[in-house]
Amino acid sequence: MKKNNKIKLTIISFLSYYFTGSTITITGIMIRSIAEYFHTSIINISNIFTFFNSGMLCAILFNSWITNFITFKKQIIIGFILIILSITNLIYVNNLTIFSINIFTLGIISGTIISIGTFLITSIYTSKTRTSKLLITDSFFSMSGILFPIVASNLLSKHIPWYSIYIIIGIIYFIIFCLTINTKFPTIQDKLKNNNHNNIQWNINIPILCCLALFYILGQLGFISWIPEYATQTIGVNIQRAGKLVSYFWMSYMLGMWFFSYILKSFDLQKSLLYLTGLSTICMYTFIINQKIKILNIIISILGFVSSAIYTIIITLTSLQTKKTSQKLINLILISGTTGTLLTFLITSPIVHKIGIIGALITSNILYLITFILSWILGFVSQHKKNI
Repeated sequence: MKKNNKIKLTIISFLSYYFTGSTITITGIMIRSIAEYFHTSIINISNIFTFFNSGMLCAILFNSWITNFITFKKQIIIGFILIILSITNLIYVNNLTIFSINIFTLGIISGTIISIGTFLITSIYTSKTRTSKLLITDSFFSMSGILFPIVASNLLSKHIPWYSIYIIIGIIYFIIFCLTINTKFPTIQDKLKNNNHNNIQWNINIPILCCLALFYILGQLGFISWIPEYATQTIGVNIQRAGKLVSYFWMSYMLGMWFFSYILKSFDLQKSLLYLTGLSTICMYTFIINQKIKILNIIISILGFVSSAIYTIIITLTSLQTKKTSQKLINLILISGTTGTLLTFLITSPIVHKIGIIGALITSNILYLITFILSWILGFVSQHKKNI
């Protein structure tokens, strides 16, 4: 593969995470404004955003099969057409049903592009550099988590319509589209050839890794999605300070990824996963039992930093369960993680309705504890050391 083409594929992968991150991290900030726009409850809108998560899940679930008929390049081009239609409808059509359809479509686009981006990184880089490249790629998700909550909260505080943020997000996909036009993607035959040499051992290690991805993402998004409402309603800060609280998390998350992209080369991935999930569980518990905003800023920053490498380590460990990267296994982990995203509001909304926002945060903390226990069990069954 030519160096210039490899660089463009890498940039597309980076931007795929940046785009998907921007569509996910703004939900908690915008949910109240969208509810007021459609004259409905926050719980109803949070349930509607489940359509976004459903779209992501469907896209990732069928992506490896669709790739047999539609190339990566064509998928991105089709996605560009769909995002133009979706954003146009968000701006001009004031209807809750149409809004739900557009949100579902944005979920499909996000699921498709992040699936493509993840596979590109795991296929064009060797196991020695794969972890660091995946961490850097995932850090672009965090970059969007830093920028977009601040941008969204500032726009909303100035009474600028909520859908304007989706126009900005659309520009990111436009850049991906422009890069795609003159880039050569891996062929279907190359992927099939690589997969044919894999000997996938469906031991308990694969289900454990899937559960790790599901519980971690569900715990993370269940926590961070309700932080803006928790900060404004329980702690009593304004929407801008609540947005900054979310941004502190993602900024630390990004810095943590850059830090761990160099550090993890010298450590066993499974043991690193165990320590990081344990520290993250403690940090989240500490956040929940405090209510002083200055202390919460510090705690959520530490939480973002120590939890930053968890999902990427899970993906890397999955890719190392076979001699060569299996797109099916990578997609399986992405499906598990996206299922966690799908379940975020389905599980937390009823909890918030009956117990309050603090109930959702406690549930997330319990899920982090489960990931810590699973990480310990994984140490007995993982095959990653044999395939490095």
